[in-house]
Amino acid sequence: MKLYSWNVNGIRALVRKNALLPFIEREQPDILALQEIKADEGQANVGLPEYWKHWNAAIKRGYSGTAIFSKINPINVSIGLADGIVNEFGLSADEFGDPTSEGRIITAEFEKFYVVNVYTPNSKRELTRLGLRHKIWDPAFLKHCRTLEAHKPVIFCGDLNVAHTEMDLANPSTNHNTHGFTDEERAGFQAFVDAGFVDTFRLFHRGNGHYSWWAAWGGARERNVGWRIDYIMVSSVLKDKIKKAEIHPDIVGSDHCPVSITFDF
Repeated sequence: MKLYSWNVNGIRALVRKNALLPFIEREQPDILALQEIKADEGQANVGLPEYWKHWNAAIKRGYSGTAIFSKINPINVSIGLADGIVNEFGLSADEFGDPTSEGRIITAEFEKFYVVNVYTPNSKRELTRLGLRHKIWDPAFLKHCRTLEAHKPVIFCGDLNVAHTEMDLANPSTNHNTHGFTDEERAGFQAFVDAGFVDTFRLFHRGNGHYSWWAAWGGARERNVGWRIDYIMVSSVLKDKIKKAEIHPDIVGSDHCPVSITFDF
C-alpha cells in the first residue's frame, strides 16, 4: 500500500494548474492525505470516482483544512480531536485555533490501523502562537494519537510546521529560534519520538538536503534551500511494515512537495 501526504496550499489552485490529477495518475496512492486545502467539497471539483473522499474544511473560507482520499472505504472518519481532549486542554477558536473550526485534524479508521491527517498551526513569525502551541496543541495532539493507539496502530502525517533536527533545514544556524525551529517546537516533536512514534523517512535516509518546503522567493526551491516540515510518523509496532519512505521534490504545484511511504499489510 502507498500513502502520500501533501500540503497543497489550496486544492482549487492545484486543480487549475493541472497538478493534482497527473500526480495521482502517476503515483496511484492508496491513501492520500491533503493539508491546507482551503476549500470544502462543494468548492473543488476534483473528480476521482475511484476514491472515497472525506473533507474537513475550515469554517473560515479559503483557509486551512484537511482531507483524506482513499481507495479503501474507511470504517469510520472523525474530525478534530478525540472526545474530551479539546475541553481538557482548553482549546478554543478565539484563543488559538480550534482543530475543529479550522479543519486541522481528520482521522480515518481502517481495519488494521488509523490514519490521522494533521495541519499543525504555525507559531507565526513573531512567535505569537508559540506558547500555546508548545503547552496546548502539541500535547493535545499527542494525546489524541495515543488515545487511538490504545485500540490499534496509528499512522499520522501532515505538515507539522517544525524541522526536528539541524539535518532538517538548510540553514539551521541562522534559523535557531525562528518559527518552525524553536526549542519548544522541536521538543514538541521529540515528545512523539519519546512516546514511540517513528519518523519513517529517517528509517531510510540520513543527512541533510532532504526538504519538503521552500520559500517562494530567492530561488529557494531551485537551490534546494528548504525545510523538512512534512512527515509520516507511525506507531513503533508498524516500523517493520514500512518498506520505503520518500520525499518527492519533483512534484510541483505547491510550495510543499508530497511525502510518502510504502507499507506492507
